[in-house]
Amino acid sequence: MSEEIDVIDRVAVSNPEYKDFNYPIEFVFKIGTLANDFTAKDSNGKTIGYVRQKMFKLKEDIQVFSDESRATVLYTIGADRIIDFNASYHFKNAAGQEIGKVGRKGRKSILKAHYNIFDGNGGLDYTISEENPWAKVGDAFLSEIPILGMLTGYFFNPRYVVKDKNDQIIARLSKEKSFFGRRFKLEEVGKFQPGDDERILMALMMMSLLERRRG
Repeated sequence: MSEEIDVIDRVAVSNPEYKDFNYPIEFVFKIGTLANDFTAKDSNGKTIGYVRQKMFKLKEDIQVFSDESRATVLYTIGADRIIDFNASYHFKNAAGQEIGKVGRKGRKSILKAHYNIFDGNGGLDYTISEENPWAKVGDAFLSEIPILGMLTGYFFNPRYVVKDKNDQIIARLSKEKSFFGRRFKLEEVGKFQPGDDERILMALMMMSLLERRRG
């Protein structure tokens, strides 16, 4: 019986159809540390991932753990090249199986963030775009003003939408009002295709790390 349960557990790790997330999901970044880490929690307050970015790497190297103890790695995210604006970031599960990737859409992402999400076979199936790009401009301007620059997290908060192949919005990631701009909320707007939740979540986790650097 224990062997059967163990088999089910291993399949659940490698098969995205076993993933069942309760939305909204909140990303809460740690402050006061050099590492760009955050915890993802579902609507019940349950930790569904602790995201840790390895420091001083020429290629992005991200690990997604089951919780803050960092005892169990659920996923890894790695860049396909040394620091580059056009890099793609590949997701692998605990079994080492590639489940997809995300990449910026070239020059289109310079002023307005735009990312493509690909499935495990390299097929494009979702896009992420910035819904209110002027928020980032306002954030950059206000951040240069003494004292007021500390309050940008309350005034300018970008939003990002995930769209399917039919250009329908299925999810929205919003930067929440906070003193240090450390909270993001992921809401389910439409319906994901079965098994796509974890790939979209990995893409948004990676994008959050990249975009938070930009402001």
